[in-house]
Amino acid sequence: MKKILFFIALILSASSVFAQIPGDILKNRGGRVNNNTKRVDTTKNKNNNKLDTLGFEHRDDLKDSIAVSFRYLDSTRRNNIDSTINDFDKYYSVPSSYQYLGNNGAAAFPLIFKPFSKAGWDAGFHAYDIYRFKLEDSKFYKTTGPFSMLGYQLASGKEQMIQALHTQSPRPNMNFGFEYRLISAPGFFITQNTSHNNVRFFGNYQGKRKRYNGYLLVISNTIKASENGGIIADSLLLNPNQKQRFTIPVKLGNAGIYSPNPLNSGVSTGNIYKDRTIFLRQSYDIGKRDSIMINDSTKDYLFYPKLRVQHTITSSSYDYTFKDKLADSMLYKNWYGLNFGRKKDTILINERWKILTNDFSLIQFPDTKNSSQFLLAGATLQTLNASIKSGSKNFYNVMLHGEYRNRTKNKLWDVLLKGEFYLNGFNSGDYSVYGTISRFFNKKFGDIKLYFNNVNRSPSFIFDNRSSFNLANNNSLKKENITSFGATASNPFFQLRFNNYLLNNYAYFTDYYHSSQYSKPINIIQISGFKKIKITKKISWYADATVQQTDKIAPVKLPFIFTRSRIAYEGSLYKNLTLSTGIEIRYYTPFKANNYSPLNGQFVPQDTVVIKNLPDVAAFLQFRIKGFSGFLRAENLNTASLQNGFGFVNNNFAAPHYPTQGLMIRFGVRWWFVN
Repeated sequence: MKKILFFIALILSASSVFAQIPGDILKNRGGRVNNNTKRVDTTKNKNNNKLDTLGFEHRDDLKDSIAVSFRYLDSTRRNNIDSTINDFDKYYSVPSSYQYLGNNGAAAFPLIFKPFSKAGWDAGFHAYDIYRFKLEDSKFYKTTGPFSMLGYQLASGKEQMIQALHTQSPRPNMNFGFEYRLISAPGFFITQNTSHNNVRFFGNYQGKRKRYNGYLLVISNTIKASENGGIIADSLLLNPNQKQRFTIPVKLGNAGIYSPNPLNSGVSTGNIYKDRTIFLRQSYDIGKRDSIMINDSTKDYLFYPKLRVQHTITSSSYDYTFKDKLADSMLYKNWYGLNFGRKKDTILINERWKILTNDFSLIQFPDTKNSSQFLLAGATLQTLNASIKSGSKNFYNVMLHGEYRNRTKNKLWDVLLKGEFYLNGFNSGDYSVYGTISRFFNKKFGDIKLYFNNVNRSPSFIFDNRSSFNLANNNSLKKENITSFGATASNPFFQLRFNNYLLNNYAYFTDYYHSSQYSKPINIIQISGFKKIKITKKISWYADATVQQTDKIAPVKLPFIFTRSRIAYEGSLYKNLTLSTGIEIRYYTPFKANNYSPLNGQFVPQDTVVIKNLPDVAAFLQFRIKGFSGFLRAENLNTASLQNGFGFVNNNFAAPHYPTQGLMIRFGVRWWFVN
């Protein structure tokens, strides 16, 4: 217990002093950092034949360096921090393969299909998932000195994003840190402001004898997004009197006063989602002890585990709220079948969940000196408390799970097999089976990876008639079954990927609030490729394309082709300046993009409107000077129009009646620091 309390206390307290570090040294060098210029007194006397001068010793960048690596939760592979600057996706919160509804922080959906394939409980709210910190993307760092990152972005319309990261290892067997992100975007249209706050504390501790290991994660996400339901009429975008977009009437929130203020995070009409997670994992190993003498007084203990006893406890809470302070009774009757007593009334819908998960696992290591080969068997007890429209309800789940992992010592083969089965409880009968095998050939041919996944899952709780957000559905849905398999080939010349998805009993909303289940199988085939083409010595073309095909009558709507191209001049100017500048073009073929239902945060299929967008065109300048990097982008150049005078008013659409921005100027900087 003392070890646990000491570990938690260290996580919650930290102090550091910062100094800048070159990005290339961060990746390639190791050692303790002393990044302050050293003052040297060279005053000498005549007898020693020295000069009476005061000088400064020039800093050696290779000497003042730091080694930083990380690994993800439940992964054995360590990764280096990526300091390259050739991809804007590394700076921005929304991946280029996603489409968001108008501004940073708004609801978003993937243009390249990927099913939600998680067995067990799920609330069903995923429109804002890309803005959340999650357990599976959490990193545990290993560093030889304190390391920090600060980032700031500013864009047209007073849109801002702030990022901060700090981690340090006060002892070789301990690391802790925190990560923070703020997204604030007032938006160009009425009732479109977003304000998201994400915080993550992390830490890990290993006992002196390397038998005990502890991991702690504390994650908090607050999503605040106003919803306007789309604009009244698309033709208003080309009205010469409404080039100021806040003058265009929208379907929800018109009674609100437009205020493009990034400090205003209030939501009068929209969604507020909050989740909190505390994750603590502890393990104790039984195996073979060893040690090596570093010097006459220092001994380094080694330990080769044979059996590991592991306990993981996870406490999570989820709070989903939709509100409209001045709801239009006619609109909500047409959209959601709700009847108000007054023409203008207040809507408040809320659902809360508290989930406690206890997992006990045994891990056996067949090869004493290869910790990347193991067998795991475990049992999980999960208790769920829900505050839903029928009141407070309690549920439980009992789940068994197992895993086999083998990354060979020569690092040529990597095999992973894992599965879980819900033995009893609320999600009884759910299961998932997942397997991958990959083979690295050589530097020329790279590696090939094959995978298979089958998931049998209960439809998300929002499809249950007990959910607060399920307004008029009494249907009993069968379990969804999702089978996927594919292959990936990756080498220095190109990357190819093939995926095949087979969906059975697919659950979906037919309109804003009616749910259904598709009785026929849905088959989706994807082929993707990426290639870097050298046009000249310093000009490169990054070509990324995906082709995907499914049944046209199925409730899954996808663009047939998605492409992203970047043509960039890249090189080093002067001694420390690295530059990447050029044009980025994103295009996807016309398709019947989903409608968006604001009240329950769901994208729903429709068969009447085809979204036909021009290619999204952006000009960019991205650079790095040692540990400092930045970018300048002019986005949506394709919206330029000469109709009714010059302006960037020929907007593309993300969904029916949801236009994207006109011209956007983005500027951002990022610093990496070490002590």
